[in-house]
Amino acid sequence: MNPRLLILFIISLLTTNVFAQRDFSDSDTTKLVILGSGTPEPSPFQSGCSLAIIVFDTSYIIDFGPGLVRKAAAMSPTYGGNIKGLERTNIRYAFLTHLHPDHTIGYPDLILTPWWAIGREKPLEVYGPNGITQMTDYILKAYGQTNNQESLVNTHEFTEEGIIYQDKYVKVEAFPVLHIPNSWGFRFTTPDKVIVISGDTAPSEKVVEYSKGADLLVHEVYAKKGFDIMWANDEARQLWHKSNHTSAYELGEITREINPKLLVLYHIIYWGASEQDLIDEISEKYKGRFIVGKDLDVF
Repeated sequence: MNPRLLILFIISLLTTNVFAQRDFSDSDTTKLVILGSGTPEPSPFQSGCSLAIIVFDTSYIIDFGPGLVRKAAAMSPTYGGNIKGLERTNIRYAFLTHLHPDHTIGYPDLILTPWWAIGREKPLEVYGPNGITQMTDYILKAYGQTNNQESLVNTHEFTEEGIIYQDKYVKVEAFPVLHIPNSWGFRFTTPDKVIVISGDTAPSEKVVEYSKGADLLVHEVYAKKGFDIMWANDEARQLWHKSNHTSAYELGEITREINPKLLVLYHIIYWGASEQDLIDEISEKYKGRFIVGKDLDVF
């Protein structure tokens, strides 16, 4: 077996429990669900990167990794869950951090599956960076759909930092982060919580700025131990990852400055390290409370 594939297989066995459903929530008003904690690697135990913030019974999806609709269904009352906001009829608002494939491969599923299954009474409202409208048009065309019959989806592109959406439940602010051009993080303010989503990013002062006073910081991370082994002989990949993602040591330093009530790790890259390695690396820099996020965790 290819050594890299063997490492990834061992990681999936050691670090992830596909059946885990853990509830850390402390609010009846606002909840965050990890619909997918994964990365571009096709782990059989992690769906692609996606989150859901639920305020009362209204859900707000962040990023559209593969598997998100079925993970949402697993938490809905129709399939034995207890989060009404994740019923297909209640998924109406979605926000995209950037256009990378691992964050958008589930987008056709998000648009079309609820409509095919039950009919969509109101369009999906999608807020994303430049390019999301063109991507949406191509998806509809590819599946032989048009957007003038039942108004499947409305797109809203944003280009500037600040408030991009507001209703009676939430205020959503976008801020630029250090990844590919046109990448963003989000700050959600609900009636009782402030939740910050980093998106994919290298260590960013904007994340620090927008995370001040946060109840929950959800941040991407990679294990430095695994990174050092995986890319020991590839300086180009080392440079790329250091310029576009955040190591556990760096995240520990960032979080120490922010001091949120809770740090949740997602979009986790192990590269052969264990979950305990990741925990140890962050703990060396940060002594506050944090949780290694898994699919279907509730906060």
